[in-house]
Amino acid sequence: MADVKGKPCVICVAITGSLPTKANNPAVPITVAEQVESTHEAFEAGASIAHCHVRDDEGKPTSDPERFARLKEGIEAHCPGMIVQLSTGGRSGAGQARGGMLPLRPDMASLSVGSNNFPTRVYENPPDLVDWLAAEMLRHGVKPEIEAFDLSHILRAHEMQQKGQLAGTPYVQFVMGVKNAMPADRDVFDYYIRTVERLFGKDAPWCAAGIGPAQIVLNDWAVSSGGHARTGLEDNVRLDRDRLAPSNAALVARVVALCEKYERPVADWRQARQILGLAAPM
Repeated sequence: MADVKGKPCVICVAITGSLPTKANNPAVPITVAEQVESTHEAFEAGASIAHCHVRDDEGKPTSDPERFARLKEGIEAHCPGMIVQLSTGGRSGAGQARGGMLPLRPDMASLSVGSNNFPTRVYENPPDLVDWLAAEMLRHGVKPEIEAFDLSHILRAHEMQQKGQLAGTPYVQFVMGVKNAMPADRDVFDYYIRTVERLFGKDAPWCAAGIGPAQIVLNDWAVSSGGHARTGLEDNVRLDRDRLAPSNAALVARVVALCEKYERPVADWRQARQILGLAAPM
């Protein structure tokens, strides 16, 4: 186990996503008002990054920039300093519509740099769209979070960095537990860490996200290995097999407990911005 004692841990809360509904868990925030309230609770619990999707009036995923703008404004008002990360994921739109919110200049945005299988479909991220999204993030000063569903995605991010398509040190997130994609495999996880350190440097920050039952597993692996952790109702609506999670804040609290177990302080928003190379809010 890495010597991680005393190293601040950045907690990201993925508040809504594109799939979970009130039928899955009544605590899933759907409206912008619900999302802001849920994010504030998670912020108070220790989260310093909010990973955001928005829904339309029917609760279906959308890339509507106006809704993203209202959500961003609400989080900035009620969670001062919190890092706002908007999703450019493929369930919410097609083609360049996926990046329609980037002119809002959020602190960060997700960037999937390659395709992979999802439970019932292919998650398509064609090279021309990846290049365009990366260029838009550069143009608007948005730091990408590289969502690595596969080892090749980490290598692709390095290639893009070398070409100047990504500014600074990429922030890579390992995503494990998606059905038909990479399972929660400890040997692969450890190799991901070694790959990030080899390509981007020993001090390069990285994060991990587990889907469904893999969430708490990846939280533990990340915190104990010196990385940063993502949690939230987007990825998992349960505390365990028998209990629904009562809130995003309750899932954040599980990560805080792991930080205490491994003697890592929870990064506040100032520390998180320093770790990720982000400016303080205006």
